[in-house]
Amino acid sequence: AVCSMGNSTSRLYSVLAKTLSSGAVSQHQDCLEQLDPAQLDPIDPKDLLEECQIVLQKRPPRFQRNFVNLKKNTASNHRPIRVMQWNILAQALGEGKDNFVQCPMEALKWEERKCLILEEILAYKPDILCLQEVDHYFDTFEPLLSRLGYQCTFFPKPWSPCLDVEQNNGPDGCAMFFLKERFELVSTANIRLTAMKLKTNQVAIAQTLKCHETGRLFCIAVTHLKARTGWERFRSAQGCDLLQNLKNITQGAKIPLIVCGDFNAEPTEEVYREFSNSSLNLNSAYKLLSPDGQSEPPYTTWKIRPSGECRHTLDYIWYSQHALNVNSALGLLTEEQIGPNRLPSFNYPSDHLSLVCDFSFNQDPDRLL
Repeated sequence: AVCSMGNSTSRLYSVLAKTLSSGAVSQHQDCLEQLDPAQLDPIDPKDLLEECQIVLQKRPPRFQRNFVNLKKNTASNHRPIRVMQWNILAQALGEGKDNFVQCPMEALKWEERKCLILEEILAYKPDILCLQEVDHYFDTFEPLLSRLGYQCTFFPKPWSPCLDVEQNNGPDGCAMFFLKERFELVSTANIRLTAMKLKTNQVAIAQTLKCHETGRLFCIAVTHLKARTGWERFRSAQGCDLLQNLKNITQGAKIPLIVCGDFNAEPTEEVYREFSNSSLNLNSAYKLLSPDGQSEPPYTTWKIRPSGECRHTLDYIWYSQHALNVNSALGLLTEEQIGPNRLPSFNYPSDHLSLVCDFSFNQDPDRLL
């Protein structure tokens, strides 16, 4: 592999090009070991976005989504913290297991789908990014996002279904990224979730960060619970384990908390009620988009499999509702935008929609959580 970097755009393109092949980890392992991201030049996000758009020029334009202002009359002197939650669809699962019957295989090519994912991230510029089903962490997301100024953490599933797929790119897992210019890492925990006292294949990352601007501490967590119908009690047990871990990390809710995840659970499930009724006093941010502030969106994932159409609300951003305010939330794609063949598609790279919220700290730090 050629590891030398040119200047400016050519240097950037060589980094992007290294991530285009699905076999990039094995092909460029030597190069990846030599290139310490901390020693590489920063990337201008505009340059990277331009590179992605060149790759995507034959695809339809990105969907337009608008932020909904949810801010009450509470003035804040500080910039909001933008948090993005997204199950990006593991490449190995998209090509080898998930069987999206209405999605052309051409739309799932990593060379282009990767750029669609990056384009979405670059469009919303999150301060904190929480991802699930990441199976291209080492060859794509960590090398690029670290050069955009993010500190990167990855925790793979102990046994990933991606490993069953031929020519896979390694296990998938959860990943978290935060902007180093905005936050300092105070502590981090990689959590292997348990259920009925047994260790499971699902994981979470929880990090306590200090906001440079406000000096306030908060905890951000990302998780991906067990999928499929029939596993409701299992998910409930995993949720209880995660909540107990988070209670310990936040010292019983003394530290504000944001939890992002694909819970694989509709709002009718027990694990949803556990989070709603937890002593951590959490609320689901996307409920605030509903007219009464009490209803989840009608869907966060919409796909067609051989068994039929699957339209569910499974993805959430939970937050400490007395310590944090939700200033705005990104509206979802409409049914018309998604189209009759549903997701993923040439327009959109995942079967799950990204969720994005802007948070601010409650101005009274002594107020009870």
